[in-house]
Amino acid sequence: MPKTIRYTLLSLRDLAVSVGPFAVLAIVLLALAYWWLDPNPPKRVTLATGPAQSAYEEFGRRYAEILARDGIEVLLLASQGSADNFQLLRAGKADLGFVQGGTSDIQPADEAILESLGSLFVEPVWLFYKTDALPSLAGRPALLNALTQLPGLRVNLGSAGSGIPRLMGKLLTSNNIDPSSLTALQLEQTAATVAFLEGRLDAIVFASAPESLMVQMLLQTPGVGLMDFPQSEAYSRRFSFLSPALLPRGVVDLAANIPPVDVRLVAPTTALVSRKATHPALLQLFVQAGKQIHGGAGWFRRARDYPSLANNELPIAAEAERGLRSDPPFLQRYLPFWVANLVERMGLALGIILAIMLPLSRIVPPLYAFRVRSRIFRWYAQLRDIENRIEHTADEKNTQALLEELSRLEQHAQKIAVPLSYTDELYALRGNIGLVRRKLQRK
Repeated sequence: MPKTIRYTLLSLRDLAVSVGPFAVLAIVLLALAYWWLDPNPPKRVTLATGPAQSAYEEFGRRYAEILARDGIEVLLLASQGSADNFQLLRAGKADLGFVQGGTSDIQPADEAILESLGSLFVEPVWLFYKTDALPSLAGRPALLNALTQLPGLRVNLGSAGSGIPRLMGKLLTSNNIDPSSLTALQLEQTAATVAFLEGRLDAIVFASAPESLMVQMLLQTPGVGLMDFPQSEAYSRRFSFLSPALLPRGVVDLAANIPPVDVRLVAPTTALVSRKATHPALLQLFVQAGKQIHGGAGWFRRARDYPSLANNELPIAAEAERGLRSDPPFLQRYLPFWVANLVERMGLALGIILAIMLPLSRIVPPLYAFRVRSRIFRWYAQLRDIENRIEHTADEKNTQALLEELSRLEQHAQKIAVPLSYTDELYALRGNIGLVRRKLQRK
């Protein structure tokens, strides 16, 4: 092997040995940061939605489609509705779910494991009734505009897991209505709608977003009326989870003028609730998807009114606050999600590691110099020992032995390989060997 290549390889070896401990330390710190930050989210997440043909089910499909673009599979878990979703989240059977305000008793223990990603939309209380079920007044159909008109009617108050029975129970109690004064049922949404259309029910209650197919169908069904809540403001003052909502005239169908008049409604707000153990990167994706799905104008909202940080019964997740108040991170606009997420979450850790390693890196040059020079300096101990023995050499035999030892030392010195920048010290060693030889020869 040519000496130039040999010296280069030797120099690289010395440099690698000097830098090695710091490189190992940096790798260990990086591995610990990766383990602690857990930057890569799981590829699968469970979202509790609602009954078939409900708005929750439709929104769940939209979330699944958007997150699928980033390689995340959203498993849609059908449920009876909001109250059922809350129980699924409590039990850890779902990672996220749609939860309607006022439909569940939130305990302090729930706040330790659950958090909100923001209010998504209002879900008005839709109380549909058969116009012929009410007594006519002066030959004109009576209008349902007070809950006190319900006693004596057959009313479906929602399925048991939907949270609507609990919500309606609060509204009936506030109106001093004894539940036993009406025939109350708790059929599932589809079965209740069929029974209502067949005349086996006089009224049916939904608490759903207007995107619900059932709601849109009943709004345009002849002989079906929608209850007006003239006291909507009063209800919102009595119940913090309710807000007044207005269904404008003609918003359902402008050409057919449906509804023919403005209808006042009361509406709880639905939030997207997640378990705190859910990966932050997944929460970020759900918040961004929520802005796409719920950010447009609708029957009860203006553009960009939702998602919102207001009207949430649970603490707001940090990812939701950041996501709703700012645009998507810069890197996500140009890089695949997993790359952008990895860089974003590991960036701070890399900065801390660099802050630790930069001061320590100042030790590398002196360590490298010491390692190279030690190949030269270690022979000085033997040279000094020879020089000390010169004073005690009395005969020619001992002198000759010392000369031979110096020759062997000189041969070793000639084989020492060091970078060019350290050759002056190598030649100094050889010169000092010659100096001791001349001193020995003069004796």
